[in-house]
Amino acid sequence: MSTFVERIEIAAPPAVVWDVMTRFERWPEWTASVAALAPLGGSPPGLGARYRIEQPSLQPAEWTITAWEPGRAFTWESRRTGMVAVAVHTVTPSARGCEVEMIVRYEGLLGPLVGMLAAALTRRYMAMEAAGLRARAEVAARA
Repeated sequence: MSTFVERIEIAAPPAVVWDVMTRFERWPEWTASVAALAPLGGSPPGLGARYRIEQPSLQPAEWTITAWEPGRAFTWESRRTGMVAVAVHTVTPSARGCEVEMIVRYEGLLGPLVGMLAAALTRRYMAMEAAGLRARAEVAARA
């Protein structure tokens, strides 16, 4: 299994960060790591909701929310033959506002190989997502 972690402090209330983070279809506005993100099946964000995500240099993927703690955390997974990509996003209150932790794990038979081959891209995209989320949430908090 290959695991990647990104943590960032954001000077915005957790509720603001959660709101920005869970307006999934707006991610392409604040992170260049996502070219398009669209809901599938018409479900609102929450357990079981599915999304199609297009990212530069990657094949489009379907992600399903497998854990949902409103205001605090969500996990979504994308399954491919021999591999499951799991992404966890957690918001925790802090003295400055909140801390966001993002974890990406590649699991399954091919998980270690995918993790090794995609390590640089995964780290770069996670850093882009964290920086974009901070910028968008801090602007939203001042509005």
